[in-house]
Amino acid sequence: MTSTDIILQGDRLALARLLTQIENESPEGLETLGALYPHTGQAHLVGITGAPGTGKSTLVNQLALHLRKRPMPGEDTPPRVGIVAVDPSSPFSGGAILGDRIRMRDLAGDPGVFIRSMASRGALGGLARATAAVGLALDAAGFQIILIETVGAGQAEIDIASSAHTTVVIEAPSMGDAIQANKAGILEIADILVVNKADIPGADTTVATLRLSLEMAGSANAQVAVEDRAGTAREISWEIPVMETVATKGEGMPDLVDKIYAHREYLTTSGGWEIREGKRVRSQMESLLRDELVKRFLKGRPDGRFEHIVQMVVDRERSPAQAIEELLKGEKL
Repeated sequence: MTSTDIILQGDRLALARLLTQIENESPEGLETLGALYPHTGQAHLVGITGAPGTGKSTLVNQLALHLRKRPMPGEDTPPRVGIVAVDPSSPFSGGAILGDRIRMRDLAGDPGVFIRSMASRGALGGLARATAAVGLALDAAGFQIILIETVGAGQAEIDIASSAHTTVVIEAPSMGDAIQANKAGILEIADILVVNKADIPGADTTVATLRLSLEMAGSANAQVAVEDRAGTAREISWEIPVMETVATKGEGMPDLVDKIYAHREYLTTSGGWEIREGKRVRSQMESLLRDELVKRFLKGRPDGRFEHIVQMVVDRERSPAQAIEELLKGEKL
């Protein structure tokens, strides 16, 4: 029996081993992932993002607990839930600090939940480079909902929108993030807005400000023209909700689960699922292509040439653009 067959049968140890191989970019892991790929495409990828201090990890913990109690529409049993928690990297080892896993101990005994902490390793936007591949592995292993929690880097979180089907943006009262979120484009990527810690002063003001910001940005409603089975044209819309939760007490979680399920239904009904899946795959392939081209380019350079040109830029003898032009001279791309 191959490792692919073992993972498809739900072996958690084999899955954990594969995820480690993926993070380490092992050829064996990439080969196994390729064999698993035809079995992917069913999972609902839900991105959870927001600034530091908004309580993302506590909310993800509670959200997973409530998802495990609530079957998805049309299903008889609750979904299996995968969690990818992108932690800050240790500056010494490059490994994940694992703070998220410590805060999710409530889920440790549930065989229907699989938690993977990953180091961001300097990846822009708070998403580890291997996050998409890890999501595919969890998808193939039969986890119907995959929660992707990103590093709390505030304005650098925009790339979660290209990695998930549904993006949940977490805010907290009195953090000044409503204005910053609007500037950074956070409101443009949110499918669901959540004001966590709604039991502290300022929550009502934050909710009102976010709703006003959505209205002013013209992004509160998304309308899509579709045809029903009889061929009759109709419009369906998604109104971006601003929800209130107190994750430490589990308050607001059932309503958040409802909205996540409703957004999945909206995507599948409107054709948005296929559109987002196409964008997600394109984004993943472009990222892989960039990484691979850089690796191959640098591998083929004479020892020290790249470092020499970097130093020329540091010494202001070349601009970065001029340096790149010099590096690319004579290259067949």
